[in-house]
Amino acid sequence: MPNITLSVPEEIHTIMKQHGEIRWSEVARRAISDYAKKLALLDALTKNSELTEEDIMELDEKVKRGIYNHYRRKQSS
Repeated sequence: MPNITLSVPEEIHTIMKQHGEIRWSEVARRAISDYAKKLALLDALTKNSELTEEDIMELDEKVKRGIYNHYRRKQSS
């Protein structure tokens, strides 16, 4: 299995040192694995898509607008 080296901010490193019982390499390995699997799924789902980036941005705005309106209506009720 290949090895990688990670850099973390000093404040995170301090917290990590306070919790030496945690196998931080395993935490990182799982996080990277989960993220990579999500990317693979996204690639598989979009492989045959004919949507353009412009289409996606338009859809993104419609979804955000819909969510905003939903919660705005809920708040005014």
